[in-house]
Amino acid sequence: MFSLRSSTTTIAQVTGGVCHSRHRSCFHSVPINYRLSHPATRNPLLAFVKCSRKLRSNCNRFGMATFTTRASAQPLQNADELIGSVETFIFDCDGVIWKGDSLIEGVPDTLDTLRSKGKRLVFVTNNSTKSRKQYGKKFETLGLNVSEEEIFASSFAAAAYLKSINFPKEKKVYVVGEEGIQKELELAGYQYLGGPEDGGKKIELKPGFLMEHDEDVGAVVVGFDRYFNYYKVQYGTLCIRENPGCLFIATNRDAVTHLTDAQEWAGGGSMVGAFVGSTQREPLVVGKPSTFMMDYLANEFGISKSQICMVGDRLDTDILFGQNGGCKTLLVLSGVTSLSMLQSPNNSIQPDFYTSKISDFLSLKAAAV
Repeated sequence: MFSLRSSTTTIAQVTGGVCHSRHRSCFHSVPINYRLSHPATRNPLLAFVKCSRKLRSNCNRFGMATFTTRASAQPLQNADELIGSVETFIFDCDGVIWKGDSLIEGVPDTLDTLRSKGKRLVFVTNNSTKSRKQYGKKFETLGLNVSEEEIFASSFAAAAYLKSINFPKEKKVYVVGEEGIQKELELAGYQYLGGPEDGGKKIELKPGFLMEHDEDVGAVVVGFDRYFNYYKVQYGTLCIRENPGCLFIATNRDAVTHLTDAQEWAGGGSMVGAFVGSTQREPLVVGKPSTFMMDYLANEFGISKSQICMVGDRLDTDILFGQNGGCKTLLVLSGVTSLSMLQSPNNSIQPDFYTSKISDFLSLKAAAV
């Protein structure tokens, strides 16, 4: 049914994702009408889970990282040329703008320069612990003038996705995550339970103990959670497995995150993985590299995707996010990915360009002049 030829029509376009052998997973985000009353649509992810399993099987069998061929990334040498070729820059935050609570050198001047050239700036993060409003305060604390409308966190993406599929307001959302997801769900008008409040709950496994769960939960949203525990795993698992049509939504599947600038920490993917194991289901991912946020941004601002450059520090989320959306891509080496990782024979994800940090926009411009 599917061809493995290198072409512009790929399996990624059919499913909304790209099969990547390092992670053995296919990401997809296809809006689905949510109709609990119709048996065929009680589980809107079923067809896509089956498809993703087939794709992973093909990916493993043939040992191919993607189904398209890309040239090796080139070092960014002419910043002005790249700046002039697009109207919008989408920046990842962790590892690009900041590390932990420390601003990366040269960021303020770089952002000011791009704005002075009339470029639209958008900031997209897979970190779901904060809402857009809370991220606005973090930018302000770091001395950056960024409006709430320019910020798109995966916490917001989860709520936006539910709105896009007309998720019933009478249904509830069980949150495995932090305050950011709860605040965005509340702003969108959805009922929720769980979150940090369940972080201190414990289960006493006595003989014959049966754990109850709310049968009105229609979606379980899993994000990064510093209060993660067995109670949440069991409660969310019961909702996903036993509530008809219950959605399993992940804000992201990042392996690591930057909680401090001293080291990498286990990311949201570790929490999502627990539910994949217990439910034997794949989640619908609304954060990077899913195309949902890219499609949302393009529609929100009326941007042509060919006029966007995605700037990030992760190959398997940021760069793949840009490639899935048909954008130009720039990898910065100030975060997760090193030059040796980029150039490794085992890496199949190649951005258009790479550079050490975003302030290279300024130094490379000066060198060109």
